[in-house]
Amino acid sequence: MSDKGLVHIVDDDDTVRRSLDFLLSTSGYRALRWTGGEQFLKGADNSVPACVLLDIRMPGLDGLETQRKMPELGFDFPVIVLTGHGDVSTAVEAMHAGAADFLSKPFDREQLLKSVAIAFQQLADRSMADKRSRWAQAQIGKLTERERVVLDGLACGFPNKTIAYDLGISSRTVEVYRANVMTKLGVTNFADALRTAFAAGLGSAVTWRKMHQVPGGGAQHKPVEPARRHHNGTI
Repeated sequence: MSDKGLVHIVDDDDTVRRSLDFLLSTSGYRALRWTGGEQFLKGADNSVPACVLLDIRMPGLDGLETQRKMPELGFDFPVIVLTGHGDVSTAVEAMHAGAADFLSKPFDREQLLKSVAIAFQQLADRSMADKRSRWAQAQIGKLTERERVVLDGLACGFPNKTIAYDLGISSRTVEVYRANVMTKLGVTNFADALRTAFAAGLGSAVTWRKMHQVPGGGAQHKPVEPARRHHNGTI
């Protein structure tokens, strides 16, 4: 059966670990079993992409503490929290801390496999976003510092005259920098330049105001429509 990915099963109940291992293995996943949070954090390889089925109630390091420690130790994995009866409030706390989903024991087979599949999709999307960000940052690296700053202002949605005022240059000079940006990024549509800027982390009006000591914001700093960014990073 095809390898759909690695799943870490972290639960102090041997029966649960065996049951989940069988279900995942027969569904095409690789599974590693851990008796508790400390064993998982010390023994698991954080360089191998995976998702984690994490029991909330465990002796020693419980599920919530394990989840909190994961980022500190380099475990950037989606977590599916496993809860028993009466643990809903704890599961909600885990979700607020970034868990991808929570499942109540006893598990519904189809729901568990669906949750695991969604977790791996999140992992793939995250990986794709990271690659896109690294590519975009490399593209932005082709620009001079002033060209990057002008692109940042345009990605904030500011008109040329606002950028020119904040930088102490003319609107015509802003236009020249904008043209240079498009040439260096190899784009003919400015929307593509903006997508690259957003992927590289540019376009924060708050950061712009702090960097250029712009008080408040006022009318001249209201974003214009072409540079508006949607929640998914597209325009």
